[in-house]
Formats: sequence, C-alpha cells, structure tokens
Amino acid sequence: MRIRSLFSALLLSTLVLVAPSAAQADPGAIYDPIPTEPETSRLGLVLDEFAGFPQTQPTPAPTDARLMRKARINTIFELPDGSGRRAVPDLNGPLYLVENGVPHVYLDVKAQFPEFFSGRGLGQGFGYVAFHPEFKTNGLFYTIHTESTTKVPDYQQATVLYQGVINEWHATDPAADTFAGTHRELLRIGFGGQIHGIQEINFNPYARKGSDDYGRLYLAVGDGGQGVGNTDPQNLALPHGKLLRIDPAGTNSPNGKYGIPATNPFVGQAGALGEIWSYGYRDPHRFSWDKATGRLYLGHIGEHAIEAIYEVRKGDNMGWSEREGAFVFDRTPSSPCDRLYPLPADDAASNYVYPVAAYDHNPAPDWNCTTDVGVAVAGGFVYRGTTIPALYGKYIFGDLVSGWVFYTNASEMRRGGPPATIHRLNLFDAATGNAVRMQDLSAPGTPAGDPNRVDLRFGTDRSGELYLLSKANGKVWKVTGTRTFAAGFPGTTLVPGLATPSFWTPVTPSKWKFENGQVILAEAGAERPGPRRPFEYAILTKGPAFGSVQVDAQVRLDEEVEVTNRDIIIVFGWQSDTQFYYAHLSTDNTIYPHNGIFKVDNADRERIDYQWNGRSRGANPAIVDKAWHQVRVKHLPATGEIAVYVDGSPDPLMTARDTTFTSGRVGFGSFDNIGRTRLFSALGTPAA
Repeated sequence: MRIRSLFSALLLSTLVLVAPSAAQADPGAIYDPIPTEPETSRLGLVLDEFAGFPQTQPTPAPTDARLMRKARINTIFELPDGSGRRAVPDLNGPLYLVENGVPHVYLDVKAQFPEFFSGRGLGQGFGYVAFHPEFKTNGLFYTIHTESTTKVPDYQQATVLYQGVINEWHATDPAADTFAGTHRELLRIGFGGQIHGIQEINFNPYARKGSDDYGRLYLAVGDGGQGVGNTDPQNLALPHGKLLRIDPAGTNSPNGKYGIPATNPFVGQAGALGEIWSYGYRDPHRFSWDKATGRLYLGHIGEHAIEAIYEVRKGDNMGWSEREGAFVFDRTPSSPCDRLYPLPADDAASNYVYPVAAYDHNPAPDWNCTTDVGVAVAGGFVYRGTTIPALYGKYIFGDLVSGWVFYTNASEMRRGGPPATIHRLNLFDAATGNAVRMQDLSAPGTPAGDPNRVDLRFGTDRSGELYLLSKANGKVWKVTGTRTFAAGFPGTTLVPGLATPSFWTPVTPSKWKFENGQVILAEAGAERPGPRRPFEYAILTKGPAFGSVQVDAQVRLDEEVEVTNRDIIIVFGWQSDTQFYYAHLSTDNTIYPHNGIFKVDNADRERIDYQWNGRSRGANPAIVDKAWHQVRVKHLPATGEIAVYVDGSPDPLMTARDTTFTSGRVGFGSFDNIGRTRLFSALGTPAA
C-alpha cells in the first residue's frame, strides 16, 4: 500500500474522501485517511503446526465474548540459554515451556497472586514474560500480570480500576523443567480502565554485553483506556502511554526496586519520569528490534482509524492524543465521528514522529462511530533468519482480529519519508498444501466467542525463524517456507477468442458486435430471472471446456468512469447460466458485489476472494478509466487457487480458493454496462 504522503503532500489534495453520513458533517474532516488497500503479494507463507495448548479459563468468568478463547497465548520465543526451549505465556495464568513441540506448565502465575484477574479487559491477566539475557547463569526472568487490589501503586491515573505489576523471578535451577525459586515486585502501575495496560516487556536480544542497552528492560505501557480526551500520554510525569526503559538490577528508582539508566532521555528533567524512553502512545502493543540495523519497531493500535508501525528512537513523541498516525486528532467529545484532520502548515515545529507504515479501519457505511470497528495491528519482526531467503529483510506483521498477515520491506520503512508499501501475504497449510486463511486454521476447536476473530500474534526463535499464534484455538504454527500463489502451469492447449461470431455464444446476441478484432458488448444487459448474477456475457464455445485454465485478454470499459459501479467481468469455470465463477473488474471497491471474485452456484452470487475485509473494502480498483487494460485470470482446480492479475503485475490483484467447479468454459461480459475485449485467449488443459 503506497500511502500517498501521509505528510505535507497529503494535507491538501491527495486525500480521497468518502461522502460523510449525517453524523459525519464536517467537510474539513478526513473520512478515508489511507485510500489504498494493502497490495496482495504472490508470495505465501507455508505454516506447519508447531504446538497446541489446553483450554484455560479467565478469572473471573468473562462477560465479553472476545475473551472466550481456547488459550489466550500471547507470544512464543526461545529462552536465551541454548536449551532450545520456547516460552509461551497464557493470559489466564500459565507460563508454558515447549520442548519438541510439547508444552508443559513451567509456572502458574495466577496461583502466586490472590488478586490476579484476567476476566475483563482484553489484555488483562498474565500478559508477557521476558527472560534476562543471562538467564542460564542468573536464573532471572520478568513477568507482567494484572491485579484487582487496594494496594498503593508506584504510579497511577486519577482513578484506579486495576494495577499492572512487574515481578522479577529467580529460578534456583535455570535448567529445571518447572520453576522453583523466589520472586520480588519491581513496579506497580494503576490504571483507570480495563484496557491498554502494560502490553509487552522485553530485553533487546541483540544488545552486546557491556553496551548501554544490555540488560535494560523495556515496558510498553498503554494509556489505560481513558478515552479520546486522555492527555496522560503527553504528560511526562506519568508512565501511561509511554515506552519505559529500566535497569532491573539498579536501585535508584523512586521505590528503590529497580534502576533508571542515566542515558534515558528525560533523566534530570523537572517534572518528567526518568524511566521514559519515548511517549505519546495509545496502545503500544508489540515491539521488536531488527537484528541487522538495531532499529526498534513498534506496532501501535489506533483509536479512530489508523493502525501504525513506528520506528522508535530515544525521546520520541508519537503524538497521541494530539495525533493519530500522521493526522490531527480531535479529542473533543462533541464530534465522535469527525476525528481526523490534515496536519497544520507548521507541524514540523511539533516534533511528532509519524508511522513508517500504516493502514486504516475502513468501517462499514452504517458504522456507529462511537464503537469498535474490529481492527487492530499485531506487531511483528524483521525476518533475519536463514532458512527462508524470500523473507529476508521483510517486516512481518498482521491484523490480530482478521488474521491477515502483512509485510513491508524494512528498507522502505524510513522516518520522514512516505510510509512503506504494505503487502498482504497468502498462507498455505503445510499439512494439506492448501491455500488457507488464518480464520480457517484457527476455527477448529474454537470453544466460544467470535469464530471470525483470530487473535493473531507473532513470535520468533533465536535463529530468527517466525511463528504465528492464535488464541481462538490455542495453536502455534511455524513458518517453514514460502510458495507462490497459483504457481501451477495451466496446460498447453491454446484457444484464441477471435472476434468471430461463431466462436461465441452470448446471453443476448443482439447486444453484441464482433468487429475490428474486438468482441464488443454494445448494449447494456438487463436483469434476468433466477439468482443474482451478471446480466450479460458471451461464452467462448470454440474449443474445449477447460480444467486448469489461464485467460488472457485486453479489456476496456466503455462507460464514463466518473460514474461509480462500472464493471466488466471475466467468466471461467462456466457450466451453465447458473453455475460459474467470474472476476468482477470495477472502479468501485467499496461494496460487496464489486471488484472481486465471485461464484454463482444456483444461488445469488457469493463473494469468495480473500481481499474483501467483511465491511467495506475489497482489492484496489481494477479499472479506473476507459483505457485498455491487460487482464489475466488463472484457475487451478486441482488446488482450487484462483488469481486475477491486471496490467502485467507479477502480484495478483485478487486471490481466492474454491473447489466447487473443476472445469468449464470462459467468457466476457458485464452486469449492466458496456465494454469490449481483444486479444482474448484461453490456455489450459481440456476437461476430462
């Protein structure tokens, strides 16, 4: 997704605005801040199931269906002791170690604290664990958990509903399979809401012993879910909405239980906490370092519209709640829908830091703008492993709700420049070889809650290899390779779709012309009885019906593109007038029936492509003018893979997997528009 300048050039003319609803009345507000969607990559990750975790229960029993998961696992990583053991924390209390793909409970954090609770906010419970880089010899590791308690916190918001607590644990025998030892409290922070607490704690795994960053513990502290008017993230006297850096071995903190490194940016500044490394966050969810460059990347969950990846440096201010992403955020409660505005001309003086990659929420047209859309970024890792060269240098991340997996090229994530293009990765199940979505992989075994919510997380091991996790069914997959989507060869039989009437069978012959080498739909079709499907098309009846097939054609839309909902279609897998697939190529990607891959199976057309977000957006528009465009549609029935390419791109604009129709004929047409094709051909394997 090339976000066309989220900076100064975007301020005036390049934003695409959608027509505001009655509730969206401010003409100066921005309603579609990132007009383009992530680009689909031809590349796919091969996922091999690595481990599964048992059912756990929140305490107290939850009232929010989003907490009703199989196992609320948050990450996976390898212990820094050379043992090869992987650690996996579950919000409901267990800390698992995984050996040879088999997990066992190393420590029950819940059992250690009577006030422990995990049954309300999405991040409550045992949120994260970090092992000291010298754990092999010193036995030290650190956890974050939440408590409902009347204890006095070290820092707090105006009101306190729960407290996030950092503990240091000392294992008597670091090599033991279960924990035995002691623990002590380092830090306790009180929060006024039940979301956006302390999300991740971690050490820089690439800091060298003796360097300033070695042994420093980073804490990603949210804003406490205090709402849009919350100014705590800009208040340097509070830890809320900050990335903190502390020395667990020190004692110069206000409570004397940890140290504050002298090189932290606000040490000695009046009214500022020395623990702060950077600030201006709403929900700093996950962070990681790039082994090759040392850069720190953080996935930040937005409020109104923007999911962002930041490159974080010492002393940075990411702007919340004055900014959301690279936009002015209106914090006043009077206009809940009119939130985002262009940056002011003098914005450089504010010294806010803006995302190096971002995508937006794209809510449904009838969205209640005071409610959650169901979009949240899951931060990831720059791949620096050795077993999958195709991923090298790519920052792999995703959306934790939908389970979409993305990448950007780390070399494109440059502060102050245009945000990096976001690519959406395909996924393949190693067990079956099939193309899948994370919703497919995470659905089996889902005990309750939203079956479409993946709750995606990422992890890595000491070699830099990648893992994907889902709370929905408590499983972990390892990325073991890559595949190209729809890579199979369709066949060797070629049938040219010459502009010869005898080659084609139209639905309504009188509406078609065959001249100048072109097959022309000259008169718009009309709706016909039966299931909802394209109104008018012509089937190529010259030659055989095909199993595997690749359709290549130049197409042109003969409608005024200023009018939305204009389309042409490529038909394939055609068996009858009520049984076929079609690729819908349109100027409009904002409604369900446009710009996607569809199936008609004796019922109204069904959208089957992977690009539709379930609310309001599909793939980026395929045709936006009246020029000729090169289109390729590839259908491989053996795997069910379908890919649509436009204008010679090596990456598909649309992808799908469906096995309903294993053969059929191909064609060209539209719903109720006019257009034409030339140089039409079908290359494939004749159907048996």
